[in-house]
Amino acid sequence: MLAPASALATTTFGFVLVLSVAVPVAGILLAFTLGDRYVRQVALAVVPLGLAIAGAILLAVPQGGGLIVYLLGAWSPPLGVALRADGLSAVMLATTAIVICAVAVFATTDFRPASDARTSFAFWILLLAVWAALNMIFVGGDLFTLYVALELLTFAAVPLVCLDGRAETLQAALRYLVFALLGSVLYLLGAALLYGFYGTLDMVLMSRVVSAQPGVLIAVALMTVGLLAKTALFPLHLWLPSAHAGAPAAASAILSGLVVKGSFFILLRLWFDVIPGLPSLAATQFLAALGTGAIVIGSVVALRQERLKLLVAYSTLAQIGYLFLIFPLAANALGQLETGQAFAAGLLQAISHASAKAAMFLAVGSIYTGLGHDRITGLGGVARVLPLSVLTFAVGGLALMGVQPSGAAFAKELLLQEATRTGQWWWAAVLHAGGMFTTAYVLLVLAYALAPSDQPIAPIQTALPSRDLPALALAICSLLLGLVPWEPYLPISHDVLPKLFSSDGFAKLLLSVLGGATLAILLNPWRHPLAASSGWKALGKVLEPLRRICFGFGNLVEQADGLLREWAAAGISLLLLGLALAVLMFAAN
Repeated sequence: MLAPASALATTTFGFVLVLSVAVPVAGILLAFTLGDRYVRQVALAVVPLGLAIAGAILLAVPQGGGLIVYLLGAWSPPLGVALRADGLSAVMLATTAIVICAVAVFATTDFRPASDARTSFAFWILLLAVWAALNMIFVGGDLFTLYVALELLTFAAVPLVCLDGRAETLQAALRYLVFALLGSVLYLLGAALLYGFYGTLDMVLMSRVVSAQPGVLIAVALMTVGLLAKTALFPLHLWLPSAHAGAPAAASAILSGLVVKGSFFILLRLWFDVIPGLPSLAATQFLAALGTGAIVIGSVVALRQERLKLLVAYSTLAQIGYLFLIFPLAANALGQLETGQAFAAGLLQAISHASAKAAMFLAVGSIYTGLGHDRITGLGGVARVLPLSVLTFAVGGLALMGVQPSGAAFAKELLLQEATRTGQWWWAAVLHAGGMFTTAYVLLVLAYALAPSDQPIAPIQTALPSRDLPALALAICSLLLGLVPWEPYLPISHDVLPKLFSSDGFAKLLLSVLGGATLAILLNPWRHPLAASSGWKALGKVLEPLRRICFGFGNLVEQADGLLREWAAAGISLLLLGLALAVLMFAAN
């Protein structure tokens, strides 16, 4: 997506790229100066300013011919550092700003200086730090700047996991930190190797000279595996479920919606902009196979969770898998990656997931605050006492399922078209299966939430519109993403839109709903909300043999997941994945 010809000189409006990073950093410094009494006010003042800067970049990129550049100190690469934003950067900056805005409004009640000064101060500082780090990733023009931004992102995200200071959250944060640092070491080793070969880490300069040397292929394999560890792609997801289990809802929204997208974004830059000709067809198929594993394992384990928050956390693991299906579908016959429709679909899926999943985590937080628990089997009647929270979860879930005209529906249709065009029918099957799994866990939660309660529910805290409305707005944004004119930023044709509303589009949705309902019945081990009805009893007798088989399969998958989240298994997986990627690229080159 980067335009090499015009990427080595500062362009008009290039200075706004500096502002996108400098403004959150200035907010952090001002908050430290003014102290914990004013940290929330400082953060809430910075948020609209950052949103305006993201909007300015969104407007400036098309006017700048698809690229705006700022050279720090007016030094050109390789001596200096360039900040660049293309359409890919612009939409990610805007998405991040919108999600941060919604989370900040949601968190104004939870993180007040009067309630807990230490926790409140830490949360607002970390929120701005995550924002600055993500913006630096989206506008960074060289691999070392991206490394620095990635480290800042890790060190800002890890404390969000343990804001309450409990022993189990501290353990989860430490687990996240150590595994993320392993990923950082691998990425840095790869970047150092590339610098040794070419004397520069600027992505535009490197893309002009990179070739398939053994050392380069090893470097790419190391960097890729390091980024996979930070993205929590199966089987490198040992930190993700435990990180979400005890984190505040606002922190989980940031972690799931935005933080994992940072390392995925760098992976896109590395594979599509720096080395588009080096990966082989086998390597792209391998990445998509890992994505398929994530979809199956994440979805099955999600359907077996007792806590709503862990269900949403495991669904994040599954949705991350979707993003990696773009690699084989974006490869041409020679195995070279192209920034065409599949690439755009992957990015659209990432944006859709960021907004929908953040909204769902915020809704889960409101439900937990209102009920004092988030047990799925105890949600009966919650729709009556917390209607906005349940509505937010439902709208976010529908967007994630791919109901028209959501971004997920648009992305799925684009990927299906690419699967047909390239003759890779097996990825179309994975896309359909993934849609059914997503529908299964959304329908499962809604079935419990909309079911009547056996006894009256007395919420322990009144629902606050200031918490629910920003989350609902975020969910609605995700549901309407398919209507956004993406052409100035991404290679997407809106000819796809009529197909979403055709009979074929609705038939695919109906297939997902029917398949999802079946999977929810067969794989969920808990007592069904309609279990007492005569119709369910009759159906239960018919399905009982099949349910036993599915429960056995679910048990095996859950045990495999538990094993893979052990340190020894995760370490071995890290090594084997790096080795496999290197071998596949060596074989092709």
